[in-house]
Amino acid sequence: MTMLHQSPTDPDFVQNPYPFYRTAPAPVCTWAEYDMPAAFTYDAANAILRDRRFGREVPADLRAPVPDHLAPFYAVEDHSMLELDGDVHRRLRGLVLRAFTSRRIAGLAPEIAQLCHDLIDAFPEGDFDLIPAYATQVPVIVIARLLGVPEDMAPQLLRWSNDMVAMYQARRTREIEDRAARAAAEFAAFVNDYADQRRDAPGDDLISSLLAAEEDGARLSREELVTTCILLLNAGHEATVHTIGNGVKALLGLPDPAHWLTEDRVDGTVEEILRHDPPLHMFTRIAHQDVEVQGHRFQRGDSIACLLGAANRDPARWEDPDRFDPGRPVQANLAFGAGAHFCIGAPLARLELRVALPVLLQRCPGLTLAEPPRYADLYHFHGLERLMVHC
Repeated sequence: MTMLHQSPTDPDFVQNPYPFYRTAPAPVCTWAEYDMPAAFTYDAANAILRDRRFGREVPADLRAPVPDHLAPFYAVEDHSMLELDGDVHRRLRGLVLRAFTSRRIAGLAPEIAQLCHDLIDAFPEGDFDLIPAYATQVPVIVIARLLGVPEDMAPQLLRWSNDMVAMYQARRTREIEDRAARAAAEFAAFVNDYADQRRDAPGDDLISSLLAAEEDGARLSREELVTTCILLLNAGHEATVHTIGNGVKALLGLPDPAHWLTEDRVDGTVEEILRHDPPLHMFTRIAHQDVEVQGHRFQRGDSIACLLGAANRDPARWEDPDRFDPGRPVQANLAFGAGAHFCIGAPLARLELRVALPVLLQRCPGLTLAEPPRYADLYHFHGLERLMVHC
């Protein structure tokens, strides 16, 4: 198998990973710095993500011991449906879907629109960073409201989330691990305490719904409830923050951005933003049995990286894939994954994007970049470190 070399923290790669993806001579090549095969094409990544012989869990007999300093982090992660497979994953996902319904999500549109207007009303004069002023605020406040936690907790929730999510970045260090473990313990304590309050006084919120959710006599355990709330917050804002930032950057490179955000065009524009510059570029799968895929033999416990960013610019699927073209015919992309672990929050993320982007460009028709945007060193994620704009 062809061996490719590329540091995921190299500054040039951080700013533009797509040229490296194009160097892959085959659908699956070994990425030396990760010491594992990686699927570079749409068909290869899509097939792996949908193949039930692969999953997220490392077989129990092959798991490495958890270091003591990371015990609080994995005490949370071990109950995450993102990291589980099979019957346990299906049970957790089914219970969450009973609370996280499409009807509940669709009904949020007017509230999200009002939130966007309120945030725009508070924009400062002159040049400012759109990421903390808008891109971050929309999804974190929406998920806080959905969960039913106090809105003034949003900044703290964001800090905990950022510290935990940093564990999945290529720049991981012992300092990052310590912060993640501390954040996981504090976050879990907060959710546990808040769940106690909601059990005694249920409300019209996701935590109350999760406490009541039942399927075939099974309920979420308290550990599963705590982890699920943390997962929904972390996943419920991280990708959308990056996608709003990446999307605004791409739209401001067009002659008439607002043209692509009208009611009849916005859905296609959102899909092109997700395809062209997705917020997550790598999602790994682990072989649950010895298997051969794309001519490569995997032993039970071997990992493969599905490169969502590369798959979404596969020239075999999209014409001129590096060009941002909101008018191109919509085809399914892998920004939200595929298969059993397809992102459960995808409907909410799409709704936030289809509301937040048009409101922004309608209210700020003269929005322009104040300086060239730069991407943050976040890989496997892909988002801007700041987006300086002027209204």
